[in-house]
Amino acid sequence: QVQLVESGGGLVQAGGSLRLSCAASGRTFSTYAMAWFRQAPGKERVFVAAITSSGGSTYGTDAVKGRFTISRDNAKNTVYLQMNSLKPEDTAVYYCAARWDGSLRVRADEFDFWGQGTQVTVSS
Repeated sequence: QVQLVESGGGLVQAGGSLRLSCAASGRTFSTYAMAWFRQAPGKERVFVAAITSSGGSTYGTDAVKGRFTISRDNAKNTVYLQMNSLKPEDTAVYYCAARWDGSLRVRADEFDFWGQGTQVTVSS
C-alpha cells in the first residue's frame, strides 16, 4: 500500500511558476513509476507527465512539453512537477499517481494509487 500526499498548488499569474510535490509513504517508493494527471472543472482527468521508478526516463504530454518537468528523489520518497510559463488553461486539480511495476504509463486506469489532489489556478 502506498499513500500519496500532494502539495504546492496555489494561485499564480500567467507566465509564473509553481512546483508541485507528492510525498509517498512506504519503503517501496523507489520501485514505483510515478505520474501526474490533472482534471479541470467539468472535464476528464488527463495525463500530464510520468517518470520511471529509477527516474531514468520521463514522458510528458505535448501540452506541457518545454514548460513542465517531472522529477523524483527516491531518498525523500517524493516526486515533483516543476511548472513554468503557466497558462490559464493549466488550471486544474493536479493528482499524483503510482504504478507498482515501475514502467511508464499514460492511462489513468494503469495506476494503482492516487493522491487527493492539489488545486492549481492560473489567472490571466
